[in-house]
Amino acid sequence: MKIKKLLVKTNQEKYPIFIGSGLILNLKKIIKNESINFTKCLIVADKNVPKKKINMIKKKLSNKETSTHYLRANEKNKNQKTTNGILEILLKRNFSRDDILISVGGGITGDIAGYAASLFKRGLKFINIPTTLLAQVDSSIGGKTGVNTKYGKNLVGSFYQPKLVISDTDFLKTLPKREIICGYGEILKHSIISNKSFFQFLNKNFVQILKFRSPFIEKTIYESCKIKKKIVEKDEKERNIRKVLNFGHTFAHAYEASLNFSKKLNHGEAVILGMFTALKFSKSNNFLPTNEFKIITNHIKNFGLPNDIKKYFFLKNVNKILSFMANDKKNNSNKINLILLKKIGKPLINKKFDKKTLKIFLNKELDN
Repeated sequence: MKIKKLLVKTNQEKYPIFIGSGLILNLKKIIKNESINFTKCLIVADKNVPKKKINMIKKKLSNKETSTHYLRANEKNKNQKTTNGILEILLKRNFSRDDILISVGGGITGDIAGYAASLFKRGLKFINIPTTLLAQVDSSIGGKTGVNTKYGKNLVGSFYQPKLVISDTDFLKTLPKREIICGYGEILKHSIISNKSFFQFLNKNFVQILKFRSPFIEKTIYESCKIKKKIVEKDEKERNIRKVLNFGHTFAHAYEASLNFSKKLNHGEAVILGMFTALKFSKSNNFLPTNEFKIITNHIKNFGLPNDIKKYFFLKNVNKILSFMANDKKNNSNKINLILLKKIGKPLINKKFDKKTLKIFLNKELDN
C-alpha cells in the first residue's frame, strides 16, 4: 500500500505526517530519512496500546538508549501531576535537549507528552505516534498540547510542534467501536467546516471507512489531515481562522466537564453532540438554511451518531453547562464565543452570545 505524506509548515516547525499501514516496521528508516538525531529516547505510552506494538517500536530503536513510561490515559489523569511524572524521569536520566520523547497513544497521551516535551529545558525533540483515529486526524496535527484543571479542559498548555507524526493505520484495528466513532466526529467536523465534496465522500462511504477498508480509510485520514494542516499553517496560534476547528467544541467541552469527564460521554461523542447542538443553534438563529441542516443532521442520525442531549442532561444541568461554556478559553469578554455554520464549507467565527440567549435555547432543547 502506498504511504501518504503531508508536510506541515508553521513558523515554529516544519514536519511530515506519514499515513499508511505497517509504518512502525519502518520507524528506524523514517527517523533516519528525516535526519532526526538523538542518543536517549523516552517512550511515553498509553497502557491500552498492545505491548507487542511497543516492543516492536523499542526493537526498531535498539541502537538507542531507550526507556518506557506507561500512562493510564484518561481525562482525569490529564493533569500537571502526570506531566511532572514525565519531567521527573527526563531529569533523573539526564536527558539533553538533543534527545527525544516519543508519544505512543491517543490524543490524551500526545497532549501530555507534547506538553512535557515543551517544558523540559524549554523544548525537547518530540515524535508523535498517534494510535487512535481521533488522534491521527486531530490532536497530532497543529501542536496544541496541554492538561486539564478543575476549572475546565485544556486550560494549561502550550503550542509545541513535533518533529514527526507517524499515523500507522494498523493501530486502528484493535480499537473498540466507541473509539472509532470518537475519531469520526473530528473527521466529520473537518468536512463540515471546509469541504462539501469530502462530506459527500463520507456520506457515501461511511460503512467502508468504519471497517478500515483500503483505500477508504487512508483517503479519509489524509483528506481530514489536509484540511487541518491548511488551517494550522494559516493560523498556528489560533488568533483567527484556526478558531473554525472549534466548531461544536464550546458545547462539547462543557458537556464533558458537566459530566465530570465520565465514561458516559467520551470526547468524540461530545464533539458530535456539540456539533449537533451548534447546528441547531445556527438554524434557530437563521444562519443555516433548513436543507443544509437536514443533510448534515440526517447523516448524524442515520449512522447512529450521538444527537440527543436529553440522553445525558436534564433542565437542572443548564446552569452548570453554561458556567463551563463561559469559562471556555476562547472567550475574551463576558459573552460566549461560538463557531457556527452558514452552509457546508462556510463556518462563522467570533459569533458572541450572552448567557441568557443560550439559556433560553438550552432550556428549549431539554424541555421539549
